[in-house]
Amino acid sequence: MAIGARLKKCPQILTLGFKPNFSDYTSKERELLLNTPRILYPTAFYADLFNAMGKPTFPSYHTYKFAMDKIKQTAMFQMMNIPHPRTRIFYGKLSRERILAEFCFPFIAKIPRGSAQGKGVFLIQTPEHLDAHLSLKGPAYIQEYLPFDRDMRIIVMGREAVFSYWRVARGSDFKTNVSRGGEIRFDPLPREALDLARATAQTCGWDDVGIDIALAEGKFYVLEGNMKYGTKGFKKAGIDYKDFLCRMVLEGKV
Repeated sequence: MAIGARLKKCPQILTLGFKPNFSDYTSKERELLLNTPRILYPTAFYADLFNAMGKPTFPSYHTYKFAMDKIKQTAMFQMMNIPHPRTRIFYGKLSRERILAEFCFPFIAKIPRGSAQGKGVFLIQTPEHLDAHLSLKGPAYIQEYLPFDRDMRIIVMGREAVFSYWRVARGSDFKTNVSRGGEIRFDPLPREALDLARATAQTCGWDDVGIDIALAEGKFYVLEGNMKYGTKGFKKAGIDYKDFLCRMVLEGKV
């Protein structure tokens, strides 16, 4: 059974929908939730609670905990020696001076929490760009600029890379996000990138994630994990994502 809506069209799975007040579920629904061996798509709210009571979920508790948090993801990549662009997080009034002492223009600045679809990613080319970015609230997440005009989105479900494609930036835009105009291409991906995506997801405890990987200067880098990945790539490939996901669950692959 499921709480979140991703499997709502799968007739073999009972989807209850999200209710922040657990008491709003019927007594029968509460009994099912407490006694079923695993909960599918528990939502970020209930993933914590089911983890505390020892109940397995899909996606995993860790998948939810790292969602849209670049600071936590970067810390994990650094701890586990996962190849990742050189990244530093800066706090406080001396951030500007410390950033300029450690990074040369151009470099990348990102809003570290809650941003998606490339909206919180900035190319910092001048001191004025940096000042404008530092006027935003929160810590400064600064990353080295790597020269590439395309990257790879690799969807990992369970323990396998189940779908992948290239994202190619349009024109002079440095962002490859499909939501920002990036082009989807299905040219074959390097085996090394697919293996790196699988290993990264397994190391981090993520079992439903879009891993973004770039090849720059002859080296593969994991850029980030996207737990709320888009499905336009599936659509362009002629795959019904919800049907695909339903089959993955029913066939025991996740």
